Amino acid sequence: MRAPEFWQVRGPTACLLAPLGAVIAAAGALRRRLVTPERVSVPVICVGNLVVGGAGKTPVTLALVALLRDLGVTAHVLSRGYGGSLAGPARVDPAIHDASMVGDEPLLLAAHAPTWVSRDRAAGAHAAIAAGAAVIVMDDGLQNPDLVHDWDIIVIDGGFGFGNGRLMPAGPLREPIAAGVARARFAVIIGEDRHGSAAALSELQILTARIAAAGGGGDWAGRRVLGFARIGRPDKFFDTLRELGAILVDAVGFADHHPYAPGELDDMRRRAGALNAALVTTEKDFVRLPAGTRDGITALPVRLAWSGAAEATVKAALAALLRQPV
Repeated sequence: MRAPEFWQVRGPTACLLAPLGAVIAAAGALRRRLVTPERVSVPVICVGNLVVGGAGKTPVTLALVALLRDLGVTAHVLSRGYGGSLAGPARVDPAIHDASMVGDEPLLLAAHAPTWVSRDRAAGAHAAIAAGAAVIVMDDGLQNPDLVHDWDIIVIDGGFGFGNGRLMPAGPLREPIAAGVARARFAVIIGEDRHGSAAALSELQILTARIAAAGGGGDWAGRRVLGFARIGRPDKFFDTLRELGAILVDAVGFADHHPYAPGELDDMRRRAGALNAALVTTEKDFVRLPAGTRDGITALPVRLAWSGAAEATVKAALAALLRQPV
């Protein structure tokens, strides 16, 4: 889905829907109180957010996996597999699974770390542990009560913040900010904090980072590109292309998880050809495309770039969690 415009302002529509948001939030809180989370035999780190849509959870998840690897620790990633048909637990294998089966984020994650999809998070954690996981890193699941989380990390898109601060469907919040903050260990703000989100997170240790092209991205400077994306906030992808020096001659944004109609990709190829531009999309979008439809499309790989001492801070905290020397 694409976030409606009223999610960014406290207008009449948001006010009318606010009571429904309060009811839905109360139901979520009741579920968390009624469910007894299961503690498993290894640490569980959950990377989540407080709003609907993309905030940068997957790059943060991959950055944590890389830091754990530096510490000599085998981490497995656990995902619900949103958009996929498999209930799991199932280990993602890009050779046999596609996005319709396991979802798009798990396919992307599986290229970097052992990744599992499971609607029952506890069952997924047990399967990962049986396969050798020493740490479970959950991609999303901040509001899921199935497992005890040793850490919760809240990820915030600095360019969007918390929107209008209302609860769904009046706004983008999945739960009240204070409730999520009360359970969390860290907050990671990605990009410039344009909406002052840090003020609502003052009880947490706040880390900052940005999304950067993997490998530096120098090859894009001066290149004419037609960018397209069907992620939560496509403008973030277009901004990244501009920051790399690409000449963005056209930009096509679709709603998150948009199913391409027959001919849409062919139309974009023709447009790119007419504009003498490369056709570029996100890694997440690229893995969604059936293998036979990827010709002429380039994926832009990205990574999380920590700011200042953030990386050293997280690595030291991980070592302490695992009781290891840095």
